[in-house]
Amino acid sequence: MDAVTKAKWDKVAPNFDVMSGYGPEKRWAPYKRELFSKMGDGRILFLAVGTGLDIPFFPPRKSVVGIDISDKMLEVAKPRIDAYDGEIETHPMDVHEMPFGDGSFDQVFTSCTFCSVPTPVQGLAQLRRVLRPGGDLYMFEHTGSRYYPFRLMMNLMTPLTSRLGPEMNRDTVHNVGAAGFELREVQHVYLDVVKTIHATA
Repeated sequence: MDAVTKAKWDKVAPNFDVMSGYGPEKRWAPYKRELFSKMGDGRILFLAVGTGLDIPFFPPRKSVVGIDISDKMLEVAKPRIDAYDGEIETHPMDVHEMPFGDGSFDQVFTSCTFCSVPTPVQGLAQLRRVLRPGGDLYMFEHTGSRYYPFRLMMNLMTPLTSRLGPEMNRDTVHNVGAAGFELREVQHVYLDVVKTIHATA
């Protein structure tokens, strides 16, 4: 497990909801709810459960395996996990070192995750490995921008923000393709910075 990344998220876990749990979650709630409505009846992997802020947007009665590199985050998430009307099984785990067999899941979901995975293409390749052939990847992500001045601002901010967690200038759409997924749809939620991505293994 990546000890540096784990320590970073363990440190912010007690205050993460204060930083992220109010304005951003209210703003993005309709888009997340729509994306997560695509959860099917098969086996679902949810990457980076964090403090569980996304769980209230899950449709009921689904079977979800959730992982996060930070066990401290999962401790904070426990009340939301326990309140979910369905099954959520969680594990402290690094996406690069998942023990799941090839093709173990029918769907994978991520939410504001791949701005923080240290080696995103390798992490996405691992998600592709554990998805069955033809399985779906659904992502809600904030990414870098192609447009001035946002691109310049994000490039300048990333050295600072990466110390606390996310990198602001990731090209996640490109990384999904580089990991071997077939892109199906990219929808912009806010400019070209916040978007949903659908791809298949």
